[in-house]
Amino acid sequence: MRRIRLRHGRLRALLTVGALFSCLALADSHALSRGVAPAVNPEPPPAKGARVGTLFKGGLDGRHFCTASVVHSKGRDLIATAGHCLGDGKGITFAPGYHDGRAPYGVWTIDRVYADDHWTRDEAEDHDLAFAALEPLHGRRIEDVTGANVLDTAAGTGHRVTVTGYPSDEDAPRTCTNTASRFRAGQQRINCPDFDTGTSGSPWVTADGHLTGVLGGYHGGGDTPDVSYSVILRVEAAALYARATHD
Repeated sequence: MRRIRLRHGRLRALLTVGALFSCLALADSHALSRGVAPAVNPEPPPAKGARVGTLFKGGLDGRHFCTASVVHSKGRDLIATAGHCLGDGKGITFAPGYHDGRAPYGVWTIDRVYADDHWTRDEAEDHDLAFAALEPLHGRRIEDVTGANVLDTAAGTGHRVTVTGYPSDEDAPRTCTNTASRFRAGQQRINCPDFDTGTSGSPWVTADGHLTGVLGGYHGGGDTPDVSYSVILRVEAAALYARATHD
């Protein structure tokens, strides 16, 4: 039988490599005994379009009538829309990312509605804004599923924003990017073509994800589908948001 002879240097190298693998195996066993899990890549974040969706009376078999968007809150359960879209919210559902008859992020039921007293009492156009808290779906909160924009009540108007909304006769969102401008003391406006019935509640969002407007206000959002309006989000909006997040 032939025997393999190893030189002293080569033998020492092999012993060193063997010791290294033994150490690594021992370290792994210690990590597992401490309950240290292997690194796992997180799920990719949802597309920003998931934050915007349609409002239905009931389920998807009805016609969507307004637009809403997810806004960041400590409860991770809040949407913003126009005040004239919600009423008391009973029977209204929200389908984020809705398109072509499908709701890829689920259909969420409204739990509570928060609207300014000036709107609920007098339908004052400068207060045409509402928030709604949604019930959990399959044990999850809406913001954990879709992400959220951040309400900005200090920015005022005059910013370049993207408006996203759902005309009632279309099954996909329409978007427009332009610069908003002051219309009157409590209102701002933006030129965006074909934002027709159903786009009330559409979010006006800056490039860094700040919500600075919600389509509504003057004449329920405007007299023509090519010029839209929003309340200027200021201290009144901040107070309403505080109510919605501390209830």
